Amino acid sequence: MDWMETLIVVVHVVIAVALVGLVLIQQGKGADAGAAFGGGASQTVFGSQGSGSFLTRMTTAMAVVFFVTSFSLAVFAKQRAEVAGETGIPTVQESPADAGSASQAPAADEQPADSGSGTGDKIPELE
Repeated sequence: MDWMETLIVVVHVVIAVALVGLVLIQQGKGADAGAAFGGGASQTVFGSQGSGSFLTRMTTAMAVVFFVTSFSLAVFAKQRAEVAGETGIPTVQESPADAGSASQAPAADEQPADSGSGTGDKIPELE
């Protein structure tokens, strides 16, 4: 199972880099905006973009593979977490007694003894 996970991680990284490259290579739709306003191809069924280029189809296929590898890596991570829980790896659990002593902040109706001004005077309360 370990070699399969390694293979999926390698494919995932390669597909991610290839997707970035393919997206950067492609021309944006805004570049052909002039063709949409009477450029001759505006009377076709698919407009000025055509039915889809090779790069568009390759990007779609790679995106599907990327999502499949992402999902499979999530499944592997879940299985590892379940196995780690069964092997007796200690988990952090906070008891109710520790929860009260963990916060050292004064309550809302209490004021700190020193206001930080250096004089030691308390700040008068406004009513």
